[in-house]
Amino acid sequence: MTKSKEGKPENFEKSLEALEELVRELEAGDKGLDESLELFEKGVLLSKDLAKRLEDAKTKVEALSKEGGRLVKKPFPDAEG
Repeated sequence: MTKSKEGKPENFEKSLEALEELVRELEAGDKGLDESLELFEKGVLLSKDLAKRLEDAKTKVEALSKEGGRLVKKPFPDAEG
């Protein structure tokens, strides 16, 4: 999980903003190779962390969906559907 400068876990939105900022910096194209690779590596780590957090949230939603008073796993609706 991504941590803030104080060592506390960042919330999802802050982590997403950090990833978007990294993308903007890379798209600007004004960084050298070493700095670009460093930013890319940070971006990959952030995106993996965000994907895991989304999957965890999806699992919680599925687990908490109830049908007829009993716990029933319901599939998460597709974004396309």
